[in-house]
Amino acid sequence: MPFSKIAAENYLPSGWPEKPPVVVVREYDEARDKAAVEELERRCEVGQPGKASLVTDLMGDPIARVRNFMSHIMLIGEYGDEREIVGVIRGCIKTVTSGKRRSSISSQSPVYVKLAYILGLRVSSTHRRLGIATKLVQELEEWCKKNGAEYAYMATECSNQASLNLFTQKCNYVKFRNPTVLVQPVHLHYKPLPSDITIVRVPPDLAGSIYRNIFSSSEFFPKDIDRLLSNKLNLGTFMALPKKLLPKWNPNNGELPASFAILSIWDTKEVFRLQVKGVSALTHAACLGTRVIDAMVPWLKIPSVPNVFKNFGFYFMYGLHMEGKDGVRLMKALCKLAHNMARADTRCRVVVAEVGQHDPVREAIPHWKKFSWDEDIWCIKRFGQVNQNYHDWYKCSMSSSVIFVDPRDL
Repeated sequence: MPFSKIAAENYLPSGWPEKPPVVVVREYDEARDKAAVEELERRCEVGQPGKASLVTDLMGDPIARVRNFMSHIMLIGEYGDEREIVGVIRGCIKTVTSGKRRSSISSQSPVYVKLAYILGLRVSSTHRRLGIATKLVQELEEWCKKNGAEYAYMATECSNQASLNLFTQKCNYVKFRNPTVLVQPVHLHYKPLPSDITIVRVPPDLAGSIYRNIFSSSEFFPKDIDRLLSNKLNLGTFMALPKKLLPKWNPNNGELPASFAILSIWDTKEVFRLQVKGVSALTHAACLGTRVIDAMVPWLKIPSVPNVFKNFGFYFMYGLHMEGKDGVRLMKALCKLAHNMARADTRCRVVVAEVGQHDPVREAIPHWKKFSWDEDIWCIKRFGQVNQNYHDWYKCSMSSSVIFVDPRDL
């Protein structure tokens, strides 16, 4: 995923001996390691000099990005006699759908796999090309296998060649899926909702039941969806339907409306903040200009560019699904709702969604092309032998156009 980019080794510092000191990988200890890890990650900002980059601030909790999973770990790499912390990596294990179904006489049930997710790999710029990143990945994989993971995957941008080389060439991962990241900046103006559409807030237990119904044939849908929906970072699940259908819909009978759209909203800003760095003074001035003009003539309702050059958070829309002849319009109404919620939060400056490239909801999600990107890359690796009664997931072509993107993976 784009907001958890994985750094890789870039160069060999001059003056290092041919046989560098031993690297020790151990589990993160918050009491003794927190300050050093925070400093390491500040030095490992993703991006190239002179080019725009997106920098992540973990809000004082280095392990926050995996803490919301029942099974998680964070490893650090120490180098030399002084045991300097020069690398870090995070991982978690979850049970997800693989897009296939297991047939039985009475029903069809989804095929679940135990999947590890690797994220947040960082190596100090002065200690790269020493095998530290590879060792961190290998040690994390050992933990994953000991805890029953059948597969592991990671996500990065298609332009991050160093990361792709590390995982595909050194660690034997294969390119697997290419979801699309859609970003909508939040501007000053409220987006009016259509008068003939009703939006209802869906309780977590009902939302979980609906999601299990509509996403059972998708990929990466988490088995612990109820835990996800009850998380304090989840701002709610919302369903839009034509107002005329509301009296006919009985949510207790398990049937869905003939035409509806649904999504959930996740608040990322309590876990990490983002900041754009490395842009030119001209770009700064142009973005500021849109906000100045918008403030001077608000009746024009110019969609001004928010200030993304200071720390900001974002809302993430997930679980997006639509059905029926009004599906597109209903989904657009839900996206307007998400924008209006973000607009009321002064620390939130963009709304983000990530969906499969061929997912029908893609056409209904408003976004700015310059802020979005068409191809994120997810790479996957299989551990050991797969149960012969089931398919080998990583060798399969995509069985569904729908990828469920878990907001805890960000």
